[in-house]
Amino acid sequence: MKNELKQIVKQVKKGNKEAFALIIEAYEARIHQHCYRMLGSFHEAEEVTQETFVKAYTNIHSFKQKQNFTPWLYRIATNTAIDWMRKKKPLYILDQPIAVGENVTFLDQMEHPTSTPEEQLENKEVQDEVQHYLLQLPEKYRAVLVLKYIDELSLQEISEVLDLPTGTVKTQLHRGRETLRKQMNTMKGGQ
Repeated sequence: MKNELKQIVKQVKKGNKEAFALIIEAYEARIHQHCYRMLGSFHEAEEVTQETFVKAYTNIHSFKQKQNFTPWLYRIATNTAIDWMRKKKPLYILDQPIAVGENVTFLDQMEHPTSTPEEQLENKEVQDEVQHYLLQLPEKYRAVLVLKYIDELSLQEISEVLDLPTGTVKTQLHRGRETLRKQMNTMKGGQ
């Protein structure tokens, strides 16, 4: 996929707009999920995802073939989400419907092929709780935790995405986990 992706990026740089559609197809769901975890709003994540791909397309000339494409794209998404948060306070609505009039949220759409309905409900409750606490974190901690544990990027990739030294990423991960743990303990009454 890496070599194929490099060829697609070369085509986009040559002006092939259809090739960029392949990039969107490959990354749209992951970027949307990342933005959702950063913002806590399905609709805002949609907006930021679209803005991310517009920025990626208009700045594709700045992508160097020696770089990994995934961290480059995640960096754009993360920075766009952070800019969005700074411009506008995010809504802290965790169960926003996917479409008007529907009672189905984005988290409901996550597949759990081997789980029972009870396990699915419990899993959703845990996801909602984690999302709630993530939204309470400062954005620098939220970004590293989402990139590491939700998007499953390596420390090196997170370093590239956030343009931070690996040591700083490790420190922010540690402090983010500690802050999250303290928040969860405080909110639950120290259980």
